[in-house]
Amino acid sequence: MQVKFNAFSLSHKTAPVQIRELIALDDQAIHSIHLKLKEIFNLTEVLILSTCNRTEVYYSHDENINEEIIKLIGLEKGISDVGNYLEYFELFQNDAAAIEHLFRVSVGLEAQVVGDIQIANQVKRAYQTSVDLDMAGPFLHRLMHTVFFSNKRVVQETAFRDGAASLSYATIELIETITSNTYQPRILLIGLGEIGEDVAKNMIYLPDSKVMISNRTLSKSEAIAAEMGFKVIPFENVEEAIDEADVIVSSIQRNEPFITKELISKYNIQSYKLLVDLSVPRSIETTVEEVPGVILYNVDNIRSKASEALDNRLASIPKVENIIKEAIRDFQDWKKETMVSPTINKLKQSLEQIRLEELSRYMKNASEEEYAVMDKITKSMMQKVLKVPVIQLKNACRRDEAEEMIEIISDIFDLDRVKTDKN
Repeated sequence: MQVKFNAFSLSHKTAPVQIRELIALDDQAIHSIHLKLKEIFNLTEVLILSTCNRTEVYYSHDENINEEIIKLIGLEKGISDVGNYLEYFELFQNDAAAIEHLFRVSVGLEAQVVGDIQIANQVKRAYQTSVDLDMAGPFLHRLMHTVFFSNKRVVQETAFRDGAASLSYATIELIETITSNTYQPRILLIGLGEIGEDVAKNMIYLPDSKVMISNRTLSKSEAIAAEMGFKVIPFENVEEAIDEADVIVSSIQRNEPFITKELISKYNIQSYKLLVDLSVPRSIETTVEEVPGVILYNVDNIRSKASEALDNRLASIPKVENIIKEAIRDFQDWKKETMVSPTINKLKQSLEQIRLEELSRYMKNASEEEYAVMDKITKSMMQKVLKVPVIQLKNACRRDEAEEMIEIISDIFDLDRVKTDKN
């Protein structure tokens, strides 16, 4: 019997952020759900992926139990009416659709920012969790390693991962470039609106930096700082923090510039001070660049860079999809061959049993040398007899005719008897 692979997804394409936040799973919840799926449904191959943009479960089971698992997630999250949220889930009803979706998610085709490199690492962590909890069997191991190999090909053979294709990540890339020779650069982020918050979350890619955040609403600063491990600067103290910082990212909404040339001129800039203005209208005076040591980038500079990278990624999509098609085809061939493996093994056992019985019958009085010669000859004969049915079985797999061929070979060689005799 072939393994049936199933999946469901709740993502930025199917649900608003309020719903995604409600369903999102932390590490503890993921661990708990893994164990419950094993205990309740006897599942042994499960992958649970939960990020800010998606919560997905992939699993092997004879039946599609998507709705039952969604209800289990509801219980874990304390959502009694989780059934009311089913409309936000994409339910994959067949094996091929579930496998293709996992490939597309893993390479970044389904990401909010096409080609986002974060998702590949998130999928790897999800797989590692499955392995650690003994919830990854031969099927999932083979599938995930095929996915990872496809990711490697995408990086090596296309421009799909080149450059920073989102405004926030392009900002991070810029900061990383400018501060590459600075030990533990001090970064101040002012304003935690939609863009500012996204930049803050991407600061994880600057692990050696000392990050400070400031927002008019202190509680929002404190919430993000607690999550990310940043230092909070009360908004009334932000000018002192600007003096201290090597990099200032401004993402506040004002009708007039917040950071002026007059303000920056007060500071003693010993090396450099990078100012990044992500506000519209602009919150940093363009004349600040006249101050020695100041480097200014605005939202248009960064967006232009991100747009160019995004265009390159979009142009690479056909190549990426071809890589995925090739990988899925190879994986499906392997998957089909696993269907005939038990029959091949039983055929080998049956022929080996006949070979040993005949040797025992006719070689009782043979010398050790004579027995060794006949043993070698009969083994060779057995391999040649096996060759044709094995090839036929594997070819039948590719034609989706494996079940019929298994039945024919089982009848010819009475393979059901082999199983009965073993029991």
